Amino acid sequence: MSAVTKRLIIWTGVAIALLAGLVLAFRPTPVNVEIVVVQEAPMTVTIEEEGITRIHDVYVLSAPVAGNVQRIDLHVGDPVLARETVLANIEPGDPSLMDPRTEAQAQAAVSAAQSSYELSMAEVERVSAELEFAESELFRARKLIVDNTISRRALDEATRVFKTTRASLDTARANAQTHLFRLEQARAQLVSPIDTQQEHDSCECIPITAPVSGRILTLQNRSERMVASGETLMEIGDPKNLEIVVDFLSADAVRMQVGQKVIIDRWGGDGPLDGHVRQIEPFGFTKVSALGIEEQRVNVIIDFDSPLEQRSQLGHGFQVDTRVVLWEADSVLTVPLTALFRTGPKWSVFVDVQGVARMKTIEPGKSNGLVTQVLHGLTTGDRVVDHPSNLIEDGVRISE
Repeated sequence: MSAVTKRLIIWTGVAIALLAGLVLAFRPTPVNVEIVVVQEAPMTVTIEEEGITRIHDVYVLSAPVAGNVQRIDLHVGDPVLARETVLANIEPGDPSLMDPRTEAQAQAAVSAAQSSYELSMAEVERVSAELEFAESELFRARKLIVDNTISRRALDEATRVFKTTRASLDTARANAQTHLFRLEQARAQLVSPIDTQQEHDSCECIPITAPVSGRILTLQNRSERMVASGETLMEIGDPKNLEIVVDFLSADAVRMQVGQKVIIDRWGGDGPLDGHVRQIEPFGFTKVSALGIEEQRVNVIIDFDSPLEQRSQLGHGFQVDTRVVLWEADSVLTVPLTALFRTGPKWSVFVDVQGVARMKTIEPGKSNGLVTQVLHGLTTGDRVVDHPSNLIEDGVRISE
């Protein structure tokens, strides 16, 4: 081999090596991506919101009359039986203290009533004397009429006087009884709280019994005190009759139906509880969110389906998390919602085909905020790029 041929071979090899280095240097590097394998799995579409438990029927016990309620020995949480457990006793209240002027007026009223009573008794004595005289006159007239000593008219006149006087005596006695009652009424105005304190033990009280069986939920005050008619004493309810009230956005409430399944989470016990939608109230209300945004809310009432033994520690006013199930399926083809992106009016994903990103248009179905159902466009086992960035285009080399 000549020297020229050797130099040609050497420089040709150098040129090929240099060209290969340039190709490798300027070749695009694969984009690192996260790959998710498309597979069939159970899927559930829910609406989540916090709710509050409450007893379905809460009975507010109030004082039927004004008076002095004795000290209540019961405590919050104590069980009560309908028509048997005495919750409170109300006795008449003590009279108020009188100032000197009011007391002097009451004393004067007693003196006036006493004088009127004595005057009426004197009138009774006078009429009694007249009745005795009229009776004796009638007796003599009846004897004299036998001998025709007096006329029949004189006998009738004596009879009339006797009956009239007797009626006057009845009137005087009734008038004296009226003045006696007025005297007792005036004396009653002078009764002081000190006099009534001695009668508390023998006073007949009004017992207030439990209207229903259950437990005491709230107790306003256990101490003895004066109460007005209608004043609240306590609240009673049956903790077994629990329900959940949740205020959903009105846009979410219209998607619900009575009877839909509800999953109750983060209530404090082990595992979720089951329930169902019992009522969707037809009246909405405005509520300001934590961000200061006015929202239209609708109360949704949820009943428990789990047995009482699993939720025995739940009570009135406890916080729970609820998930209303709008749709669920045992096995559907799903893809993460973060893998989808818009291409015009349609949805697309990037599929890993032997290290190259290939864009595919899909038809999504139901979505729960985490994964989306795929109706058309993908098959089980496809490798989809999750969280695609703006560096990925159709045909770009990628690596997991």
